[in-house]
Amino acid sequence: MPNKVNLPEKTIIAERLGFDNEKYLKEQTASILERVKRFNNKLYLEFGGKLLFDYHAARVLPGYDPNVKIRLLQQLKDKAEIILCIYAGDIERRKIRADFGITYDVDALKLIDNLRSRDIDVLAVVITRFEGQPAAKIFKNKLERRNIKVYTHRFTKGYPTDIDLIVSEKGYGANEYIETKKPLIVVTGPGPGSGKLATCLSQLYHDHQKGLKSGYAKFETFPIWNIPLKHPVNVAYEAATADIKDFNLIDPFHLERYKETSVNYNRDVEIFPVVKRILTKITGKESIYQSPTDMGVNKAGFGIINDTVVQEAAKQEIVRRYFRYTCEYIMGLADKEAVQRIELLMEEFALTPENRKVVEPARKAALEAQQKNKGNENIFCGAAIELSTGKIITGKNSGLMHSASSVVLNAIKDLAEIPDKIHLLAPNILESIQNMKKNTLNEKTVNLDLEETLIALSISVAANPAAQIAMEKLTELQNCEIHLTHIPTPGDEAGLRRLGLNITADPNFSSKNLFVV
Repeated sequence: MPNKVNLPEKTIIAERLGFDNEKYLKEQTASILERVKRFNNKLYLEFGGKLLFDYHAARVLPGYDPNVKIRLLQQLKDKAEIILCIYAGDIERRKIRADFGITYDVDALKLIDNLRSRDIDVLAVVITRFEGQPAAKIFKNKLERRNIKVYTHRFTKGYPTDIDLIVSEKGYGANEYIETKKPLIVVTGPGPGSGKLATCLSQLYHDHQKGLKSGYAKFETFPIWNIPLKHPVNVAYEAATADIKDFNLIDPFHLERYKETSVNYNRDVEIFPVVKRILTKITGKESIYQSPTDMGVNKAGFGIINDTVVQEAAKQEIVRRYFRYTCEYIMGLADKEAVQRIELLMEEFALTPENRKVVEPARKAALEAQQKNKGNENIFCGAAIELSTGKIITGKNSGLMHSASSVVLNAIKDLAEIPDKIHLLAPNILESIQNMKKNTLNEKTVNLDLEETLIALSISVAANPAAQIAMEKLTELQNCEIHLTHIPTPGDEAGLRRLGLNITADPNFSSKNLFVV
């Protein structure tokens, strides 16, 4: 048998894949269409998770297309309409989508644009649990003035205990009804708690009042119901939701009814008896669903083709989430309990922070910089990138640039096979930017963050052929792993995200100053 390093590149890539998108699409499309037929061709499908750019799924299921759900909708677009829900409270408190670093309201706008670019229109936006919040009003005005239909739903009276009040003119009946024409209504949102379920049930109530026998189902990628409870992929979901205290469990209703084990999560299991009673009240007959698993149309588990690859990838995601929550804790964005939950999940698989390959090289680079500059009070930071080949490249901060800038330049030089002694950035450009930062913008630190470095690189291309060759290698950094020994500055984080790198950082600040830009 040939040594692995001698295998053709395509074979090596195939060995790293754990998920088959085409197999998944076939299974998922059939499952949804079958459910539509069960409800006289009118189904409200609560679409959980991220509709676009689902990078969590792509990380834990290597080979998973982050936009496979859009491909699914494109296949169904002649039969489907989309309703986008967003919780007014998330708009008001400017909740952040972590993988993009943007607020939920901005993410909603981005989602509408991305869907339109794929010839998929959003029928309407629903602002849920609306109580006249000023930021939510501004968001509503912004959408309406761009000719997007906006509906506001208040908190449902009587929810979750008074079923008679919930299913009445004062409950769901008080919500504005959204006129729909197609058999499949996809109800989605930028994150958990966006009001998708309430919107589906509200629409269901109005339909049945009009004599339309529509139905409800749920589509959620994680947890995956037909793999073990403690499978790393399902545990990675718990890690991703540690801040909202989600946890997985065996669906007790499914086990009792069918004598079969299936995995679900606490919120779905807890709310199932209420949802079942509401569905029975709305339709006037016993619900067809005997368990939360019954409500789902999820087929992600059928797309897994290499469980070993998937398990390892999911364990790495748990470690990434550990770093994220420890950083958010010292920044005041997460509580201690979230960190403790992640630590317990790490222990389940005997994982340590150092299981992430780029951690120790980054820390070593920072230590070397510190030892080289003894007596200097500056904080020295290191960074390391693992290229797709498995090679580790390091960088550290200096008077010229941040460690994120250094490691990215070192990485693309390596990919382009450019010798270390050849500089990519023209000295006069570096000097010009630093002078502007110091003398015009009055900034205390003049070394370049990654965004500034990338601009300097693009300018240097005109006079430096090596810079051109190196810049063309930036796309090869997408999906590579990077670790920094400090929390990245806004300019570094924005640059790293745009390059598509998977970022983690030690919970340290890059400066002793409280205010860092």
